Amino acid sequence: MRTRRDVLATASALGAGLLAGCTSSGDGESTGSGGSTTTRDLLDVDVPDDPDVETVDSLPTPVRGDPDAAVTVQAFEDYACPHCATYSNEVVPRLVESYVDPGEVRYEHHDFPLPVNEEWSWAAANAARAVQDALDDAAFFEYAATLFAHQDAYVGAGATGYDYLGTVADDLGADATTVVRAAKGGAYDPVLEADRQAGRDMGVRGTPTVFVDGTATDDPGYDAISSAIDDARSA
Repeated sequence: MRTRRDVLATASALGAGLLAGCTSSGDGESTGSGGSTTTRDLLDVDVPDDPDVETVDSLPTPVRGDPDAAVTVQAFEDYACPHCATYSNEVVPRLVESYVDPGEVRYEHHDFPLPVNEEWSWAAANAARAVQDALDDAAFFEYAATLFAHQDAYVGAGATGYDYLGTVADDLGADATTVVRAAKGGAYDPVLEADRQAGRDMGVRGTPTVFVDGTATDDPGYDAISSAIDDARSA
């Protein structure tokens, strides 16, 4: 669908740098490890495969927690990466409870479509940014968490995957058709590409990669991130 993608540029970005989980197209794509499927009823969102959309060149970084907190955590993720699903499902809730909700950390989401899946790494990220644009950062994080928790409901699911993206958006109060149009048409591609380039400039080569105050953690597990946060707080 996304014939304008520069596949060579994607491949060259994987040559060296920080590795964390998924590192290339197809990594873990069919393992079924990236979140559980859902049996819920889905909306039938009627959007052509290549809709005309108005592209959005910039959008604020999604932030949760105190925006003026002394410590900043930046997470670079790919929505089709099963390791990112594990990170979202198992690590992020602990970080939120321990540091974000108490106001100790400013937590930022950054898109880094490797892409693990040429279609869904981009489509799901576009859908999530459409939700952010229509609603707010809180809705964005809720939407993103739901997608990662049910990654198999869209990755490789064909047309049903887009219905799932639209249905979850509708649950939060966003317009399902608008979100699916953004997902299929790449409305937020410039935003995603800018995030990915920023990550490359920081040394990101795989997902998830997590930074604490600009320094990459040893791994994207809770213990490593928590230790880095505690060190930053005491510095």
